[in-house]
Amino acid sequence: MKNYSRVKVACHTVNVIMAIVANFSPLLFLTFRSIYGISYSLLGTLVLIFFCTQLGIDLIFSFFSHKFNIQATVRILPFLTVAGLVIYALVPTYMPNYAYLGLAVGTALFAVSSGLAEVLMSPIVAAIPTDDPEGEMSKLHAAYAWGVVFTVIFSTIFLLLFGKENWYILALIFCAFPIFATILFATSTIPPMQTPERVSGAIKMLKNKGVWLCVVAIFLGGAAECTMSQWASGYLEAALGIDKVWGDVFGVALFAVMLGLGRTLYAKMGKNIARVLFVGAIGATVCYLVAAISNIAVIGLIACAFTGFCVSMMWPGSILIASDKYPTAGVFIYALMAAGGDLGASVGPQLVGSVTDIALKNQRLISLAQGLAITPEQLGMKLGMLVGMLFPLIAIVIFGVFVKHKRK
Repeated sequence: MKNYSRVKVACHTVNVIMAIVANFSPLLFLTFRSIYGISYSLLGTLVLIFFCTQLGIDLIFSFFSHKFNIQATVRILPFLTVAGLVIYALVPTYMPNYAYLGLAVGTALFAVSSGLAEVLMSPIVAAIPTDDPEGEMSKLHAAYAWGVVFTVIFSTIFLLLFGKENWYILALIFCAFPIFATILFATSTIPPMQTPERVSGAIKMLKNKGVWLCVVAIFLGGAAECTMSQWASGYLEAALGIDKVWGDVFGVALFAVMLGLGRTLYAKMGKNIARVLFVGAIGATVCYLVAAISNIAVIGLIACAFTGFCVSMMWPGSILIASDKYPTAGVFIYALMAAGGDLGASVGPQLVGSVTDIALKNQRLISLAQGLAITPEQLGMKLGMLVGMLFPLIAIVIFGVFVKHKRK
């Protein structure tokens, strides 16, 4: 039997890289605005570029994975991250007149790499012979969560010690991870993976209602996870009055700690993934509700953080169910599930932001906020959290179907 330990380490490293590139930019938005004068709308467009590029890669691989040399693609993807981070760091620093162009091109490049990683890391790990496939998949996704914790804490400490003007050095330091992954992939054996032989094979799979049920499940899981992870810091600051630094640390980092803890615990002792997802959706619904209605900062903080534990298995768990249900679909099912998760990760946070904006402009809601002795922004955030609660609430029904099917 071949030894795949090196490629397994490479896959875990790539998931840490995904966490870095997904969470690094938002931490620097205010820095970019103060140094380069970039507008909020353009900064928001960087997020749009990242997720749209990643979603595009997911969809391309869903239908045309058979056209790619999977082995070569896996080995190239970390190098794309290096190229993206270098452009992202150096163009704004040495050509400030083209700062936004450098940020946008760099973002697009490491978004391509992140999209490829999202599609390919799970099937690689799934293709490695093991006695505990569910545990290995959970470990892989736990690496992402711990990567978020590392990114937030390391970036915060670095910028405090060396100043925001040296942000580009931080970006170059992060290049060490994809360089390490490039070396590992170049010197390891990548297991073979199945792909549909032609586009018609993928289209045939799309006619299966069970496939779409799995896609809806990961859409709801992605929305439930990313809505809280992206809004926790802002919610704690605006709605509960917690200082921004502590909101970043306890809002983002503590959420990620709980996310990683849930996935790590499942890898160690978890079983019956359908039931875990069902219970997790109930817990996440309660956490969203408590966070929305509570005016006590500590309770709100605990609710935001514990949401991470409740949603921890929704994304990888949905993938586990789909891959178990459709074992011959290979890379296709992983790519389609990644597309569903990314769509949820985009729609959820955007919906909360839209609801908050409406509350700031709607006169009835402004009057309601005054009657409740809170600001319109606080009311908008709380309403946004209640809307975010809908994702895990609907997921209870979907995961209930999985539990019922498992019993049969």
